[in-house]
Amino acid sequence: MARDDLDELFGDDLILDHRRHPRNPEVIDGAAVKADGANPFCGDEVHLQLAIDEQGRVSDTGFQGVGCAINQASGSMLSEAVKGKTIEEIHDLRKLFDGLMQGRPPSEEEAADLGDLAAMTAVLAFPIRIKCALLPWATLEDGIAESRK
Repeated sequence: MARDDLDELFGDDLILDHRRHPRNPEVIDGAAVKADGANPFCGDEVHLQLAIDEQGRVSDTGFQGVGCAINQASGSMLSEAVKGKTIEEIHDLRKLFDGLMQGRPPSEEEAADLGDLAAMTAVLAFPIRIKCALLPWATLEDGIAESRK
């Protein structure tokens, strides 16, 4: 299925809005966490940066990327969802998101924690695209691990 076909299927919903208007597109110079990821099979690319404040919370995020609507929306939503969180809270959010992408319905509390990310359940209709949704999260995890070395 072509990228334009996926855009068409999502219409004007939240996923397409994040794709068309990605949040936090600025590069964060001097970020504590920097990560770059790519899927060589489809051409999706993700570049993420996190600034961490003195309390260990994400104070600013940067997300840049190229690729399909699902990848771009997931990265944009991630850049919003992690603001104000600690690295541990980000790990917990990633586990929730992974469960969502495995088809596990979130509880009401988990759905509230996921926020806009809960809209990504639409991706389950396109199993081959689940990796597109997970790429920004895997990239972020790699960046966090690298920053701790």
